[in-house]
Amino acid sequence: MLALFQPGLYHLLAVSIALLTAGVAVILTKRNAVGILMGVELILNAAGLNFVAFNRYVWANAVDGQMFTLFIIVLAAAEAAVALAIFLNFYNNFDTINVDQADELQG
Repeated sequence: MLALFQPGLYHLLAVSIALLTAGVAVILTKRNAVGILMGVELILNAAGLNFVAFNRYVWANAVDGQMFTLFIIVLAAAEAAVALAIFLNFYNNFDTINVDQADELQG
């Protein structure tokens, strides 16, 4: 009964393409730094889903796809922490997180 709907490789790739498309659309349309960070996270989730899907349906006995996905999750967490720290510092200095005003940085 649990295997009533077993998603295949093409179903998972379709979800991954949807995540990738949504992530790219968010990056291209948002001017808010947190919104752009969410788009990058969507792209990383699409990559992780691809690794797991191909690992499950192409190389069933290997754990390489799962290891790459675990690495992507760790990378995404570290990237989010660093990016949020940068956004907080930017907000404290300029009272906005609009990326159009990032060219006003002085250093």
